[in-house]
Amino acid sequence: MQPRVRCNVMAGAFRDNRFLQALLIWLVALWIVTAIEPFNRRDWLLENLLVFLYGGLLIATYRRFAFSNLSYGLFGVFLSLHLVGAHYTYAETPFGFWLQDAFGFSRNHYDRIVHFAFGLLLAYPFRELLMRAAGVRPAWSYLLVIVTVLGFSGFYEALEGAVAVIVSPELGAAYLGTQGDEWDAQKDTALAFAGALIAMGWCWWSVRRAAASNGR
Repeated sequence: MQPRVRCNVMAGAFRDNRFLQALLIWLVALWIVTAIEPFNRRDWLLENLLVFLYGGLLIATYRRFAFSNLSYGLFGVFLSLHLVGAHYTYAETPFGFWLQDAFGFSRNHYDRIVHFAFGLLLAYPFRELLMRAAGVRPAWSYLLVIVTVLGFSGFYEALEGAVAVIVSPELGAAYLGTQGDEWDAQKDTALAFAGALIAMGWCWWSVRRAAASNGR
């Protein structure tokens, strides 16, 4: 039997969880750094609305439902990517320009990377939530997670557009980051879907491999 990976353990009490404490310090520090002179302050505020919403939700529900350290780590990576994008605006992120120059892309693809990361990084936490809180059977969890990611991604695109129109219509282009692509929302959703497929494929393979190892 293979030893369990340390990051897969349940988070437990926050005061005893050094990994979670370090992750929180990192995210707070990154948020402070990216809050200093962002490229567009109003766009930065819009981008951070969802950070405050989902971050507050995770904190508020921690005692009732604590994810595993692995899930919190995946949340942390995704939020880090988002905070960097919010600082520069997704269409102006330096790493995206580097990729554009290096590979001859027609646009800055940093937003595409983050949408792909949404599916790739958050599929596992979604599976954990569905199995532990909703009692979904493991065999069904892979499909339901992919559908959930697809639904959340589509809902986010619609919510993003509504927020841009209601809160600050003049910032719509910068906030949405379409860069002139009328199919931007559909492509972003497709990338999130692809990321979830890869994550659940890896998860299924890992579970099967662990079961085979335990059966020896």
